[in-house]
Amino acid sequence: MYLTTEVKKEIFKKHGGSEGNTGSTEGQIALFTHRINHLTGHLKNNQKDYNTERSLVRLVGKRRSLLDYLKKKDIEKYRVLIKELNIRK
Repeated sequence: MYLTTEVKKEIFKKHGGSEGNTGSTEGQIALFTHRINHLTGHLKNNQKDYNTERSLVRLVGKRRSLLDYLKKKDIEKYRVLIKELNIRK
């Protein structure tokens, strides 16, 4: 499996402040970005996997709404996170 508990803990430790802070907006965005990158690679090899494509579109929408929330709440954290995760926009 590509997303083990160690990987999740590392993502939340880096972006969420601590391993246990799984509810932070920055941590959730980082986790979604990791999953989006994995699904994008999967879809490059499996172009007719429409269920995964739908999941990817939903995940991108969730990330976008969290990014909009973070932008409204704290613009500086938003800019830093965008730069760290190499997200366009």
